[in-house]
Amino acid sequence: MTTSHPQRGAARTRVITQAALALAQEAGYAKLSIEAVAARAGVGKHTIYRRWPSKGLLFLDSLLSQNEPDLDYPDTGDVLADLRRQIYAAVDLLGNPPWGPLYRALIAEAQHDPAVAAGLNERFIRPQADKTVARLKAAQEQGQISRGFDLNLAMAVLSGPLYFSLLITQEPTTHDYVDRVLEALFAGMEPRH
Repeated sequence: MTTSHPQRGAARTRVITQAALALAQEAGYAKLSIEAVAARAGVGKHTIYRRWPSKGLLFLDSLLSQNEPDLDYPDTGDVLADLRRQIYAAVDLLGNPPWGPLYRALIAEAQHDPAVAAGLNERFIRPQADKTVARLKAAQEQGQISRGFDLNLAMAVLSGPLYFSLLITQEPTTHDYVDRVLEALFAGMEPRH
């Protein structure tokens, strides 16, 4: 009878996910294969498939488990400054290697693999959206945002232009662009006296 060793399993998982990320950075996600990851990690393919039923789910886990970014919102009492600070951090992270190209590849994979889409939404997109809405709600309760403004819509209006530049035009998302998006959004959310 064999007993499982959680530390050994965690170490093996780390080796596999690091191998997947390294190979994705070297050759691109499209050329990533379970066979290549297994060879780099020094494990059998069955070891990988037992934990991740697809290349996309392995890549999702690899990217989101490696030093997950701290994209929490500060609450300084100035919602605009807090949003600006957090969004600057996000665009700096997603606009540059290694996260930028890998995150775009993950979004692309999510378009074809419902399990990857669900995992990405559950582990990254939804938590970030919830943090944004919570920060906006606090500002709304403090009178910094119109009481009647739909905060989920504010989240969509805020993230849409950022994803558009990241995924569609692939132009650098500058801090100036973020400022312009925030200015446009807040023009519609200001309390009416």
